[in-house]
Amino acid sequence: MTLLLAVACAAPVDTIGTAVRVEQGTLRGALDGDVLRFGDVPYAAPPTGPLRWAPPAPPAGWTGARDATRPGSRCPQVAAAPGVPHATAASTDEDCLVLDVTVPAGTPTDARLPVLVWLHGGGFSAGAGSDYDPRRLALAGPMVVVTVNYRLGALGFLALPGLPGSGAFGLLDQQAALGWVQRNAAAFGGDPARVTLAGESAGADGVCAQLASPAAAGLFAAAIMQSAGCGTANIVDTILPGTGPAGDTWKPLPVAEEVGAAAARQLGCADIGCLRGRSVERLTGVAGIYWSPAVGTTTLPARPSDVLAAMPPVPVLAGTTRDEGTLFVAAFLPGGVDDRGLRELLAAAAGDRAREVGGAYRPVGRSPARVWADVVTARAYACPALATWSALATRGPVFAYEYADSGAPSPFAVLPGDLAGGATHGAEVPSLLDLRPGPPAPPTAGALVERWARFVTTGDPGGGWPAWSGEGTVLTFSASGTTTRAAADVAAAHRCDLWSR
Repeated sequence: MTLLLAVACAAPVDTIGTAVRVEQGTLRGALDGDVLRFGDVPYAAPPTGPLRWAPPAPPAGWTGARDATRPGSRCPQVAAAPGVPHATAASTDEDCLVLDVTVPAGTPTDARLPVLVWLHGGGFSAGAGSDYDPRRLALAGPMVVVTVNYRLGALGFLALPGLPGSGAFGLLDQQAALGWVQRNAAAFGGDPARVTLAGESAGADGVCAQLASPAAAGLFAAAIMQSAGCGTANIVDTILPGTGPAGDTWKPLPVAEEVGAAAARQLGCADIGCLRGRSVERLTGVAGIYWSPAVGTTTLPARPSDVLAAMPPVPVLAGTTRDEGTLFVAAFLPGGVDDRGLRELLAAAAGDRAREVGGAYRPVGRSPARVWADVVTARAYACPALATWSALATRGPVFAYEYADSGAPSPFAVLPGDLAGGATHGAEVPSLLDLRPGPPAPPTAGALVERWARFVTTGDPGGGWPAWSGEGTVLTFSASGTTTRAAADVAAAHRCDLWSR
């Protein structure tokens, strides 16, 4: 009887509701089944007028309750090609420095849940945080999940001599969002001391940039990098040999400034004042430029691959897909690759070893396009990743994976028949987050969600996934389950020896 009375008299637990107070004012979100959603939350001032190509400024406050029941605008970008499963939309709205927050329904106000901050991919020129529905991860943690917009393309990565923040505006946006999370996570039941920064493709490059940026120190406690990150490869030059340093993900500042000057000439401008007067439509229509972060700046002093061992000793979960290159060959070489084209590509990539390399990657029946896709996978992803993981493991725990579910859908490109049937770039994303729009989660989804959620909550994905030690071990995810493989076996499968000579 005494116990029953104690239970009956216990004070009710306060839980997060649809009204949440953050530093700028009150947000009015929405209950969506088993999660609460708060969208279109500004973490910085609109980067318009004189704030275009300026470091992010603090957001303004508001009175009353701000409607946070829907996502905000995407940052300016062109639309994805028609027919792509995850067909991203165009935007011309620069008032886009917003984030979305997803919280499990019933979360106590004092829960101190871990927080996952997700940086979207899209080659630094496309995508939005609202493209991803993190419901499954939020519930599996349980955790608070924050998806972030950041400036893209020329608006995010223009570099010109004397321009403060040059070549790093998108990275500065990411840091501003992380700072906002630090100050406001507790309002959603989150713990600012347990923030994991995660991303895929260009989003993973963003994670690596923040690991390498002195200004991001202390803003997150763990990192997840999916399909890219801190590798040494010049991605564009690897796909199309001869492209040169302008295609590098990590452009030395002088190269980034040359790229910026070329863009200004396309727009008929000689200074930043002229560029600030150009329309968004013209800025997103600049052709033939791969926009990405500049290196040698205050934000990113050094190329990340040069400072791996000096990065903060936070736990890292990182991996690639087994057939990364198929997406890029389909996208960059839409006319296909014939035998002559393959010989030319191999000659440009391997010189007098072209015949040896071609023979190593060409089993009977494999098309020229698929051979080149395997070369791209090895040179741009698998082999640099193995070196990255080994270096990162000298400063903190690293959990490495290769996603090899050949039945997983290709969410970001329609692959022709000779490139289909593998785990392409981005294939693991629908297993973790539901894409809007996008293919359904494959059968491997449960295993990935469980491991990622465990990593976010504890810093260790568990379940027999060993941390990297010595020569290293990689966990392989396939339709039949998970297996552990020596890093040397993964290197042998991708013929990394051919590129390390």
